[in-house]
Amino acid sequence: MIYKFFPVYIFALMAFTSNETHSVSVLETSNKEPRLLAATTKSNFEMKVASVYGKLHSNNLAIPQLESFKEALQGFYQLQEKGIVQKNILTLIDFSLSSNAKRLWVIDLATNTVLINSLVAHGKNTGEEFANSFSNDSSSFKSSLGFYATGEIYNGKHGKSLKLDGLERGVNDHARERGVVMHAADYVSDSFIKSHNRLGRSQGCPAVPVELTDEIIDIIKNKSCLFIYHPSRNHNGMSRLLS
Repeated sequence: MIYKFFPVYIFALMAFTSNETHSVSVLETSNKEPRLLAATTKSNFEMKVASVYGKLHSNNLAIPQLESFKEALQGFYQLQEKGIVQKNILTLIDFSLSSNAKRLWVIDLATNTVLINSLVAHGKNTGEEFANSFSNDSSSFKSSLGFYATGEIYNGKHGKSLKLDGLERGVNDHARERGVVMHAADYVSDSFIKSHNRLGRSQGCPAVPVELTDEIIDIIKNKSCLFIYHPSRNHNGMSRLLS
């Protein structure tokens, strides 16, 4: 009997000591041992997220909510492992929050430091003060959720701007052809909020304040991870990530 189960114990020990979170989906089979293994791996990831989150240096800025940060960090690790993102920079946009709140964070995961916390616009057909409707379609004037890899800088009608490549099939993978980019907008400001009781809205782009645009773009350009979160998002998004 010992020899019969010995390989199972070795397999379980290897998986328990592994830090690779992507093994969860591989191990979800009908066998009892792999299911326990998946739960253990998930627990390890939860502990890792809690550790990173608890050690975030705020720089006297607000920090993101745990739920959005957790999902962002999971995708970041997967994209980093695939080589799709090549910087330890995570940009998180939380569209569950009011547009009047600073709901964009740029975080250096090498030092666990919040570098920037900023206002950011959503698409004009995505909602008024709150974002609640999203699309991957051209001319929808809606924001798209999910994971992106930042691209190259270019100078367009809004000045210095940053290309974005959507990484989730059917969710945001039309971003480049739609012209969804990060750019400056004068309607992304406290003064606009005071005049209109809400932030201004874009045609689907995550537009940012004029005075912060250069700094944000220079930090996150060229293959860093950007994640746009909303609680309505399908949490199986990991399975849609482009290879």
